Amino acid sequence: MRALVPLCLLLAACASGSPPTTAQTYGGRCTSRQGLPDPVCTPGEADPRVTPANVLTTICTRGYTASVRPPKDVSHQLKIRLTGAYGIGDMPFADVELDHLIPLSLGGASTDANLWPQLRHGSHNVEDKDAVAERLNRRVCRGELGLRAAQHAMATDWRTAG
Repeated sequence: MRALVPLCLLLAACASGSPPTTAQTYGGRCTSRQGLPDPVCTPGEADPRVTPANVLTTICTRGYTASVRPPKDVSHQLKIRLTGAYGIGDMPFADVELDHLIPLSLGGASTDANLWPQLRHGSHNVEDKDAVAERLNRRVCRGELGLRAAQHAMATDWRTAG
C-alpha cells in the first residue's frame, strides 16, 4: 500500500478515499486469460485529466506518455504487488510487463484498476496489445475515433479493438 500513496499523489487520481477494490485486495486470486486481465481485479481506468476536448494537447503530443508514466521505483513496487495478486510472483520479471489495460497513449490511468502483469511472450502478448494501442491512438488523434470509444474498446477486449 505504501507504493500506491506516492503514485496517487503523483497522478492526483486517488481522491475518492474509498477502500481499495482492485488487485491489491485479491492476493493471488486474480487471473489473466488469453491476454486479458481479470475484469474484477483490473477493470480499466481512464485518467480524468485526459478528455475528448484536450486529446491534441495530451495523448496526441510527442512525449505525453513519458510525462505521465510513474517513476521506475514506484512501478517496480506495483509490479511486485500485482504479480503477487495475479499469483505469478515467482515468474521472472523479464517475462512480465506491468501493463496499462487502457494505455497511457489513450489516456489510461496508472492505478491498480488499470494495471496488470501481462506476459511478454506467447499469444496475445504485450507487443500485440501495444500495436493495437498505437493504431487506436492514431485514429483518435486524426479524429476518426472518439477517445471514450477507444478507451472502452481497450478495457472491454483489446484483442478485438483494433
